[in-house]
Amino acid sequence: MSENPPDDATGPTEWQNRSTPVVGVGPWPGEPPDDPRYDPQLLAEGDARNVVDAYRYWTREAIVDDIDRRRHPFHVAIENFSHDANIGTVVRTANAFAAAAVHIVGRRRWNRRGAMVTDRYQHLEHHETVADLIAWARARGLAVVAVDNTPGARRIERTELPRDCVLLFGQEGPGVSDDAQSQADLTVSIAQFGSTRSINAGVAAGIAMHVWIGQHADLDDAW
Repeated sequence: MSENPPDDATGPTEWQNRSTPVVGVGPWPGEPPDDPRYDPQLLAEGDARNVVDAYRYWTREAIVDDIDRRRHPFHVAIENFSHDANIGTVVRTANAFAAAAVHIVGRRRWNRRGAMVTDRYQHLEHHETVADLIAWARARGLAVVAVDNTPGARRIERTELPRDCVLLFGQEGPGVSDDAQSQADLTVSIAQFGSTRSINAGVAAGIAMHVWIGQHADLDDAW
C-alpha cells in the first residue's frame, strides 16, 4: 500500500498509516481560515482533543458558545456525599446530550478523570445540600425527577418526563437519599430483568438522559 496520503485529500484531515492510532487531526493544510472561532495554535500544531469533527480547531470558548445556543432544558444532578466515582461519567454523558448543566450536591470535589475533559465544555454548579438544589430548581420552575428503583417509583419507560426538569441521581450504593426523594416531584425507575439490585449510577444517568432525548429533543440537530 502507498505510504503517501491520497492525492484528492482536501480540508482539515489527518492521514496516518493503519498501524498508527488516529487521534485528532494534524496542522491545518494550506492557508488558515480567517474566522475568530479558530484557535491559531491548534491550526498550527493540530487538534487532538476529544471533540466532534465540527469543532476541530475551534477555541474552547467558541465551542461552549455554540453548544449554549443548542442546549436542552434539562439539568442533571448527582449527590456526592462520599466522593462518588461516577460523577465524571455523568458529566461526560451530560455533555454528549447537551444538558443545560450538571449539579453536584454535597462535596464540591470529585474525580474528573471519567469526564475525559468534557467538563471544560459543560456547565457545572454546586449545591451544599439537597434543600439548596430543590430551592434552586423551584425558583426556576424546574420539576425535580429522582431516578431510583425504590417502591412506588414509576417506570421511566412509560412516563412522560417533564421537558424543563432536573434529573436527580444518588450515589453508587445507597441511591437517591430519602431527603431528596421526599422533596422530588416525581420518582422514576429503570426496568431491570437480571439478578442485580441496581444499575451503576453513571449508566442509569445515561439511560435517563437518553429517555429525555427520545421524548423531547429534535433529532435533526444531532451530529
